[in-house]
Amino acid sequence: MEKLLLVEDEVLLVDRLKTNLSQAGYIVDAALDGEEGAYLLEEYDYDLIILDLGLPKKSGLAILETLRDAHNPTPVLILTARNTWQERVEGLKKGADDYLGKPFHFEELLARIEVLLKRPAQTRDDKLKVNGFELDLNRRELKTEHGTFALTKTEFALLKTFFNQPYRVFSKDQLMQRLGDHNHERESNVIEVYIRKLRQYLGKEAIETLRGQGYRFVGQGDAT
Repeated sequence: MEKLLLVEDEVLLVDRLKTNLSQAGYIVDAALDGEEGAYLLEEYDYDLIILDLGLPKKSGLAILETLRDAHNPTPVLILTARNTWQERVEGLKKGADDYLGKPFHFEELLARIEVLLKRPAQTRDDKLKVNGFELDLNRRELKTEHGTFALTKTEFALLKTFFNQPYRVFSKDQLMQRLGDHNHERESNVIEVYIRKLRQYLGKEAIETLRGQGYRFVGQGDAT
């Protein structure tokens, strides 16, 4: 089931869209301002983002620019009353995948969402590179000076999180959320197991353990 993020400041529209999209079979998170939307994008992964431009606290274009600067290829559908051709062009240049002006029919929004979700994944930027390491987003492979490693789904999810935000400290709970696997208990050692595995690919020093805080990817060290 695909997970969508709706960033929109019109409360009534948000309520209506959340209801309709949920009935259409999607999981929907919503943010009523740009700062909340940016926070959710840092903490969680989404299959598609519906993004208003005229947001309080942080503009939709600023969110979009940050998203693309981080090599995040998640499809973005701009949804806004600012329906001039100049703003459509600006949004597309910043990395939007589609544009729908208000007012609109829900059926059209739903059709555009379905089209975007059916597009081949990772068409914009299929590789993330940090300090000599390369993560191939299409092939789900890690390339190092020692070779190329095919990754499991869990290994790939963790590495993508680290590559998107190198040097950021992630707690164990935050990494568990990125995995999206509710079968694991919070007290389990699943994160520790996969960190050890990733260090075999990257090197022991590439992922730091900060006692009481979590893990940080620094991208240094020799694989063994």
